Amino acid sequence: MGQPVREYLLTLCVTAAVTYLLTGPVRKFAIVAGAMPEIRARDVHREPTPRLGGIAMFGGLCAGLLVAAHLSNLGKVFELGSEPRALLSGAGLIWILGVLDDKWGVDALVKLGGQMIAAGVMVLQGLTILWIPVPGVGTVSLTSMQGTLLTVALVVITINAVNFVDGLDGLASGMVCIAAAAFFLYAYRLWFGHNVEAAAPATLFAAVLMGMCLGFLPHNMHPARIFMGDSGSMLIGLVLAAGAISITGQVDPDLLYQQVGGERNAVQTMVPVYIPLLLPLTVIAVPVADLLLAIVRRTWNGQSPFAADRGHLHHRLLELGHSHSRAVLIMYFWSALIGFGTVAYSVHSASVWIVLLIVALSAVGLVLLLLPRFKPRAPRWAESFVPPRYRRRAVAAAAGAPGPAGAAAAEAAGLHGATAVGPQAEGEEREPVPAGLHGATAIGDRSRFTHARKISSPR
Repeated sequence: MGQPVREYLLTLCVTAAVTYLLTGPVRKFAIVAGAMPEIRARDVHREPTPRLGGIAMFGGLCAGLLVAAHLSNLGKVFELGSEPRALLSGAGLIWILGVLDDKWGVDALVKLGGQMIAAGVMVLQGLTILWIPVPGVGTVSLTSMQGTLLTVALVVITINAVNFVDGLDGLASGMVCIAAAAFFLYAYRLWFGHNVEAAAPATLFAAVLMGMCLGFLPHNMHPARIFMGDSGSMLIGLVLAAGAISITGQVDPDLLYQQVGGERNAVQTMVPVYIPLLLPLTVIAVPVADLLLAIVRRTWNGQSPFAADRGHLHHRLLELGHSHSRAVLIMYFWSALIGFGTVAYSVHSASVWIVLLIVALSAVGLVLLLLPRFKPRAPRWAESFVPPRYRRRAVAAAAGAPGPAGAAAAEAAGLHGATAVGPQAEGEEREPVPAGLHGATAIGDRSRFTHARKISSPR
């Protein structure tokens, strides 16, 4: 048991190291190549930032698979099946498509066609859904056409779900890393816990995917020095989908029945597979929900489902008043709760404590979502024990002191920068602030600023 864990850890570390080391040179290349699009209306960053981070992530993927192929235990995955080769073929196609889109831009329908072709290439090499476990019915075998259509649909949905959520620094890579970690625990338990060798490729894919995301995150955290672009978001979406297809449609439930001692125990073990039937819709439920809401919203407004807007979940968090970093952490929290909660329920589905813990953490998450709506102020006797932004005197000083002194007081009160403007999202154009009105904007109430502007005389 210890040897496979060390091999997975080595594969993860090599993938992360190669991705991290390649990202710096790739950033310089992107700047020279001009892969720095102008800031769009829906963007939240303020300065043009180079893309093409997917080049480094693809290099990490190749390095991780190369190392795994020469290890004693993981090397068997390459000898006994064609899944790694299928993954690399599909990833290469989707990566090339993403690089072209990051540099010159590709039409949405062309990208959709490219995604379907990449999925089709993986199907031709054996990475496809063969059967589906259905509760109360048993194992439902799929025809070749049904398996192909379902596989292509799963790949396209997962790729676009990850692509849609890639709107804040570090958001997509962090959420996919969390999903891959939950997916790794589930697949590893099937392989070594229940001796299901068909789960080995999915376990490897999850370890490599975690390395890709962890290696890129230091360069992509706010403020990001480089974006992964479509070359990165579509790539990690395809890798996650490939692992889900491998374990959802190729692990034989009948074999699992024998390993865990009966159909009832097997049903509990396969919970993440059939509730819902597609595992990636469970471990990345937040991006998929964002995708579905975006399609409904745009169609309802008479727009194309592929039209870009500022209505994504992360945009809504910024509008509520969350800072950039806090919005990302909230999305991380919900992704971890759903992903690890599902895996924990699959292990102990009969335990009431698992359900109660998930409900309690969900309540905590709702409180965090609504936190900007509440502006607590500590009593005067406790002001020395709380951060400056909760002190009444610090806020009053920031509001009353004009000029540089007011700016310094506002900064000490935690009201500087983009977070000083209450519900306004980062990246939005702000109205110029007349002299002497710094206090109004530091409070974060635009109505006060508007009223003060009307009564003030121009200088």
